Amino acid sequence: MAIDGGTSGTNEQKPRRGRRVRMTGAERREQLLDIGRTLFAAKGFEGTSVEEIAAKAGVSKPVVYEHFGGKEGLYAVVVDREMRQLLDMVTGALTAGHPRELLEQAAFALLDYIERYTDGFRILVRDSPVAQSTGTFASLISDIATQVEDILGLEFKARGFDPKLAPLYAQALVGSVALTGQWWLDVRKPKKAEVAAHLVNLAWHGLDGLEQKPRLIGHRKS
Repeated sequence: MAIDGGTSGTNEQKPRRGRRVRMTGAERREQLLDIGRTLFAAKGFEGTSVEEIAAKAGVSKPVVYEHFGGKEGLYAVVVDREMRQLLDMVTGALTAGHPRELLEQAAFALLDYIERYTDGFRILVRDSPVAQSTGTFASLISDIATQVEDILGLEFKARGFDPKLAPLYAQALVGSVALTGQWWLDVRKPKKAEVAAHLVNLAWHGLDGLEQKPRLIGHRKS
């Protein structure tokens, strides 16, 4: 019998195209938040477009609007999450101990956040176009200062100082750490522990009593 050469390929299967995995609404929302967070950190609010967010996510623009109502809504959620993350880290770090060690804990908490959540910190220190609805970095620093204020108030009272001045000093201390953190964000020198030691050195001793080689008294050394 003659073999029909035209049937040799009848059993071959064509390669199947991979199916796109359909995300749930919650998964899509998280994906858009992650993409938005990265783009806002790199380009800022004004430099980021809904078109770019949608393209990175592989969706159409209406999907972004469906979840967040627009770029402003997405940005507001990103900022709110970062503010809560930083505040939780600072307040969680303030445990019982010597007042100087509490200052170390606060400094480390902010520097830890900068190190672990660099994109988030970049977003927070930018001017927010939706600041009135989501808060600003200044208002966040004020929230953290309120936590420190209680600690300073007790210390002032024990030393015979006016505890009513504690809010002023709390703002000054936390503000100096925050601004130093913005500088350290880019230079990353010296090491985190050394930055914390010098910040606390200035806060604790003042310029008149600075230690030449400041040391950390808490359990953290890095």
